[in-house]
Amino acid sequence: MRNKYDVDEQLETPFNFSHLKRSFVYVNKYKGSMIASLCLSIVAAVIGLIGPLITRRALDVTIPEKNLTELALLAGALLLCTAAAMACGNISGRIMTRTGQNIIFDIREDLFAHLQELPFSYYDDRPHGKILIRVINYVDSVSNMLSNGIISFIMEILNMILILIFMFFVDAKLALVALSGLPVFGLIMFAIKTRQRRAWQNVSNKSGNMNAYLQENIVGARITQVFTREEENARIYDKLNDRYRSAWMEAVKYSNLVWPATDNISTLVRAALFVVGLVVLPAGTVSLGTLAAMTGYASRFWQPVMNLSNLMNTFINNISYLERIFETLDEPVTIDDAPDAVPIGEIKGAVSFNNVTFAYEDGINVLENVSFDVRPGESIALVGPTGAGKSTIVSLISRFYDITSGSITVDGQDISKVTLASLRSQMGIMLQDSFIFSGTIMDNIRYGRLDATDEEVIAAAKTVCADEFISKMEDDYMTQVNERGSKLSGGEKQLISFARTLLSDPKILILDEATSSIDAKTEALLQKGINELLKGRTSFIIAHRLSTIKNCDRIMYVSDKGILECGSHDELMSRRGAYYELYTSQAS
Repeated sequence: MRNKYDVDEQLETPFNFSHLKRSFVYVNKYKGSMIASLCLSIVAAVIGLIGPLITRRALDVTIPEKNLTELALLAGALLLCTAAAMACGNISGRIMTRTGQNIIFDIREDLFAHLQELPFSYYDDRPHGKILIRVINYVDSVSNMLSNGIISFIMEILNMILILIFMFFVDAKLALVALSGLPVFGLIMFAIKTRQRRAWQNVSNKSGNMNAYLQENIVGARITQVFTREEENARIYDKLNDRYRSAWMEAVKYSNLVWPATDNISTLVRAALFVVGLVVLPAGTVSLGTLAAMTGYASRFWQPVMNLSNLMNTFINNISYLERIFETLDEPVTIDDAPDAVPIGEIKGAVSFNNVTFAYEDGINVLENVSFDVRPGESIALVGPTGAGKSTIVSLISRFYDITSGSITVDGQDISKVTLASLRSQMGIMLQDSFIFSGTIMDNIRYGRLDATDEEVIAAAKTVCADEFISKMEDDYMTQVNERGSKLSGGEKQLISFARTLLSDPKILILDEATSSIDAKTEALLQKGINELLKGRTSFIIAHRLSTIKNCDRIMYVSDKGILECGSHDELMSRRGAYYELYTSQAS
């Protein structure tokens, strides 16, 4: 099961370098800035490599000749080279910081846009915390690799080449000694790279699990306290936290093998230079200045090697994050416009189900061969036991899910062959979960139609009886509300959601338990507004309180994967069937 906080996510495909190549789409956009940064880094590197040559000149010539004027000039030149290298490096770093932030922006923008288009089934199958961590944490890590990491990688390679040129220019034999540690370093990297990648993938999994459980508990904090689950939840979180810590320590164990190995090899190579220069080679062959310059270059040569090993660490650590990001971007948008989809045009509201079969999971049908026709302007109530498929039917009309077989038409047009925007823009949908966004009440209602005036917003609120409680709030319609409307009652949230739906002026209206959290007095007032709204509109109303749907044109009793009964309230009551039993059980 994928939708669990304690189940590790499995990658659909193993990583290959096509993922890295694909990531260059984000890098290429800023190649001008990256080239400028690279050029500045090269200038800084070349200037920095002049230092050992100045030192060599001072030790071998200037100091023995006691030429104080030249010594002062050499000291000034060394100071100037150091300052110039630092300045170029600083400017290069600033350019790359800005580039990295731009890459973060682009990746997050693409991820968010794609997440907006993914079907409900994607969110049904995954804890939201595991989705959030990809958009926030993983993008942060990957962007640094794609910006500074790439430039640093190229720069360290160029540094090594430049240092090699300078070393062979100074003394070819000692240069070969300096390179003698590379084969050993290569063997070490080859031995640990696969285990290291797997270890960091495991860290990614444990981090996602912990984040998913944390997000779940923040949302469900009230339920936790109601049922005094604090200690049990803390125990579960401690377990997830401990798994993350263990995974991290395992991954760091492999990462920490790299830099000590590099440092030790560097130290041994520099010691070998002294042994070869002073003992192995004939006396007088290597001057003090040459030996000082070569050890300086050797130290600098192994610095980029060490930096490259650290970059490889970062690269391997972030590969798992890059895989997760592209896995999300590759998630298919299953509910999308067909290639030949056309706008549906202005609709009248005729809806037909033609032998519709649907399943959330393969092989487990919720609806089977369901057929019915609804005329424009007709009001349809859907009743029946919990889980029978009432909400599924209205979700299918809005094409939130694609049916398994059959067809659904609006005004005779198959909804799978029209554009989603043209269909949903003419539908007003109020689901059971009355979601309130952070912001003002005015903005929450205007969410239904962004070009609506303040007067239209207020008129919609008055129609559904929301104006009465809104006008009593501190800042009226400009009152700020928190995410999910935590400071509003359930009924108040539903009234705001109702006003939002009414404001969109839909041709087809879908009300899924629209009055479930509203008291009886308010519901009686609201019903007048609903009746006005229903005039001339096709409507589908789901309600467990059957007294609210007595006046609907038709009532469909949904059960056993289909429509068990259909008719007006009086007709169904006279049949004394399933609806009669349900209604009388509520009345008693």
